[in-house]
Parts: sequence; C-alpha cells; structure tokens
Amino acid sequence: MFKLGVIINPYAGLGGSVGLKGTDGEAIRREALARGAEQRAPARMARTLNAVTAFADRIAIYCFAQDMGADVAQALGFATVIVGQAQYQPTQAEDTCAAARALMAAGVDLILFAGGDGTARLIADVAGIRQPVLGVPSGVKMHSGVYAISPEAAGDILQQFLTGKLVNIAERDVKDIDEDAFRQGLVRARFYGTLLVPEDSQLLQQVKNAGTERDELAQLDAAETLIEQLQDDTLYIVGPGSTTQVFLQQLGLQGSLLGVDVLLNNQLIACDVSATQLLALLDEHKGPCKIIVTAIGGQGHILGRGNQQLSPAVLRRVGIDNLLVIAARGKILALNGRPLLVDTNDPELDRAFCGYRPVITGYQESVLYPVGYGAVMGEVADASHP
Repeated sequence: MFKLGVIINPYAGLGGSVGLKGTDGEAIRREALARGAEQRAPARMARTLNAVTAFADRIAIYCFAQDMGADVAQALGFATVIVGQAQYQPTQAEDTCAAARALMAAGVDLILFAGGDGTARLIADVAGIRQPVLGVPSGVKMHSGVYAISPEAAGDILQQFLTGKLVNIAERDVKDIDEDAFRQGLVRARFYGTLLVPEDSQLLQQVKNAGTERDELAQLDAAETLIEQLQDDTLYIVGPGSTTQVFLQQLGLQGSLLGVDVLLNNQLIACDVSATQLLALLDEHKGPCKIIVTAIGGQGHILGRGNQQLSPAVLRRVGIDNLLVIAARGKILALNGRPLLVDTNDPELDRAFCGYRPVITGYQESVLYPVGYGAVMGEVADASHP
C-alpha cells in the first residue's frame, strides 16, 4: 500500500476572488467570508484524488479528521487512517503544523497538501527536506516551486508513483510575500525554506521570477501595440502585473498593479475589483468586453494565479475568444517551450482555453503560442481558437 498523507488548509485561497490578495490572518479570513468568498482547497484536493481513484485499492490515506482531509478522502471511497484532528475551529496554522508532524510520525510515503505559499511555509518548518511532499495549488499568491501546475497535474504525478515509474525528487524553494505590503501594491518576496518534491518539469510549477531591464523596455513596446488596438465603447478588464501596469501608465492612468481594474474609453471606471463587482459591471455594460492578462514570469500562468477575481463566471461572460495576452518576448522565451497555463478552478473551462493564441510581445509584434492546462500541459487540446 502507498501511504499517502493528506493535509487540506480549508481556508486557503479565500481572498482571491473577493480581491483581498491572500488569506493570511484571522481578520482577513473573516473579511473574505463576509464578502461571500467560498472555500476552494477541499474541492481542488478532491480533483487531485479523483485522478487516482482507479488505484484506491493500493492507497491508504493518512489524514486529520473532517475538513482537513478525511471528509474529501472518504467521500471518494478511499481507505483512511485518522491520525488526529484540528484543535481549532476554524482551523489555524498550528493545526497544519500538527498534521504534518503526525503524518511524518506515521511514516507516510508522500504528504500531499492543498494550500498556498503560507501553507507551504508551515510544512517547510516541520518537514524541511526530510519528507517528500507535493502541493495542490489552492492559494492566491503562488510563488513557491513546490506545487503541481494544477490539481490534475498533481494527480498525474501521483499516478507515476502508483504505476512504478521512477520519480526523481529534488529540493525546491518555498517563497512567500508580505501580504500587508502586497495589498499596498508592493511585492516583497522572501525565501523561507526548502521542501523535497517530485521533480517533473512539465507538471511542477516553477518558482516565480522577476523580469529584466530588457523585459521592461519590451513591456513599453508591447503596451504601445495594445493601446493602438483599443476600441471605443469596449469594456476592458485589466488583470494584475507589472506588464499590464505599464500599459495603464502609458495611457496616463494609475491602476492597482496587483488588483483587477476596468477600463472604458481610455478611462478607469473601477479599480481593484472583486469577481462579484466585475459581474455587476458586465451586467451594466451592454457593449463588447475584453480581458487583458499577462503571464507570470517563470511559471507561465495567465489565469488562476493572483487573478482569481477573473472567476469562471466572469470568463464565461466575456468569452474565451476575448482574452488578450501581453508578455515581453523574454518572458515567453524563458518558458523554454512550455505552454502558457490556465487554472481557472473549472476544468471544463480550462480545456476550452487550450489552443494556440496570439501573444503581444513587442511593438507591432505578436507570436502564436500554445496554452495548456493541468494534465494536458504540453498537449494543445483544441487549436480551434486562434
């Protein structure tokens, strides 16, 4: 039997769709829930475990009781061994650390955890490089290199273990940012430790990296091209990132940098909005709508990392063909052929986004580049959307 340890941080990622840019701290969690945020980590863990239900007779899942693991595992029919329970309700950081210690004491082969960078930090404090782990990406800010690119990709990695394939493990960095500074538009990322994770360059998320001075010049060129393409009476939803910020600055506008802003006729009509606010604006606007996003350096995600305000409901309303991607050529080249990625928390929608899409990379310069997702990362599932 493969002894799989499971840890779910039930409240990871709550702040994303409601524009809070993280969920660190009890006050932020309460605010997120008050704004109507819904849990996402349990469902994302379920998607990963669902990928290995065919191997259920070979897996024993060790976990904490209730929403920290047992509820999801038992609902999918897995044999479970309860090694403890949360001491706090709602669960706290101490519960995550206690679960990691209990799973290591039980001698699990791998700890699979659903959370964000804050969760990874806690597990790194306990496990370090003494225990193989794998993250199911469920947070808002995802800078660490210890996560699969999607829940399904995590399931693919588990299948490699279960089918006897040789899986290399390697040390990968855990990074996190200061959320309070992040909400003020400042990115202060720090290295916090190292975890031992299955190494798969196609299925494992890369550590987020910063751009170069040359990239900054290319951002200006790409921004000018995008500005030339703007259409009157079209609602533009502008995702976060330094590249999209340059675009707004070239229009003489001051956006939120790390939030989602809305543009109409070259004027900002809303800044740092939530998914609910975006839907309300879409209800009010009767004309065409488009979404502008950029790629995360090193990782390649264009949806699902730091821009969860672009919820599946918002994306479906705007339409998959109305997504504009802008990224400096150097950022695309740094992917080394790996596709851009989508992880919208809706697998059907993720599949619909797959295909070759134009990416604005410089002045009057675009490239046609593949977009993939999860388990079909590297395989373009549908090239019908140019």
